[in-house]
Amino acid sequence: MSSFNDIFETCDWKETSDSIYNKTSADVERALAANKRTLEDFKALISPAAAPYLEQMAQISQQLTLKRFGKVIQLYIPLYLSNECNNICTYCGFSYDNKVKRKTLSPMEIMQEVVVLKEMGYDHVLLVTGEANQSVHTDYFKMVLQLIRPHFSQISMEVQPLDQSDYQELRAEGLNTVLVYQETYHEEDYKKHHPKGKKSNFHYRLETPDRLGKAGVHKIGLGVLIGLEDWRTDSFYTALHLSYLEKQYWKSKYSISFPRLRPFSGGLEPKVVMNDRELVQLICAYRLFNEEVELSISTRESMDFRNNIIKLGITAMSAGSKTNPGGYAVEPASLEQFEISDERTTEEIVSMISNQSYEPVWKDWDAVLL
Repeated sequence: MSSFNDIFETCDWKETSDSIYNKTSADVERALAANKRTLEDFKALISPAAAPYLEQMAQISQQLTLKRFGKVIQLYIPLYLSNECNNICTYCGFSYDNKVKRKTLSPMEIMQEVVVLKEMGYDHVLLVTGEANQSVHTDYFKMVLQLIRPHFSQISMEVQPLDQSDYQELRAEGLNTVLVYQETYHEEDYKKHHPKGKKSNFHYRLETPDRLGKAGVHKIGLGVLIGLEDWRTDSFYTALHLSYLEKQYWKSKYSISFPRLRPFSGGLEPKVVMNDRELVQLICAYRLFNEEVELSISTRESMDFRNNIIKLGITAMSAGSKTNPGGYAVEPASLEQFEISDERTTEEIVSMISNQSYEPVWKDWDAVLL
């Protein structure tokens, strides 16, 4: 099998969706009782039929998370390097057709940001850019990694999909993790939301985790933008993708994120609105399906939601986030990619985690151990 695309081509969106929505309470109870849950069980757990079982799902999710991860929450912070972008995306403040001031951080500006992040206590940074190959390309990323590597024990990236050879070069410079969200697995709707730019190539993006696995990247992050399409069907495809990757590239670790569509400059209304109970259901369903996968929640979510999700399966969260290049020190008033919801400081998040008898973790591994 050459890539996930081979599996994807055998799945029909409507048939998959119908299968999820036709699950019954008996299917849910069978999934809850299973020792090892299958993809069919996952369908049942994300189905409307599972809604009355949320408390039971949450209890099992908590037990499984404690068994595998203990009472810890890993903290990370995004560092936006650039808002330059050649893509038109209907949901993003950095979209090419959004007439805003563009900025890419220089080495000096990057270090100004790093100083602030280190003062906040962070040892795990997520590098984020728009997709503009002329300005934020592999050589630029190599420069950034060489510049900041002495200051962070874990460096993740969320940038445009690259070729396998690019990932191999960046891995040699200290890159640990790459997040690449498919946005939606609904191919026709994907095209509607990405009408221009390299991101419009659905299958190149779909095969990015394969290139990451072949390049030996330590951790691969998956997810969809919740709100673009039916969240249950999109989430099943994400679970299918995860299941394939774990078998094919078993040396890599995996994480799932849950970004819900947030307002931005010129914003897109969600096609499907997911309420908080449904997001809890989805998080618990992933934990019941996969005890090993890391589950991450960002500052897109509200203060109350993030407070209450700590004990239900989440293993990582961001705090004190700025979603604009230079947002911490260089240019705080520049355009944000999207509006954050939880605006508490890092110190407040640390206190909230500690008050729930959990430990905030800044660094959970060392490069010498890999």
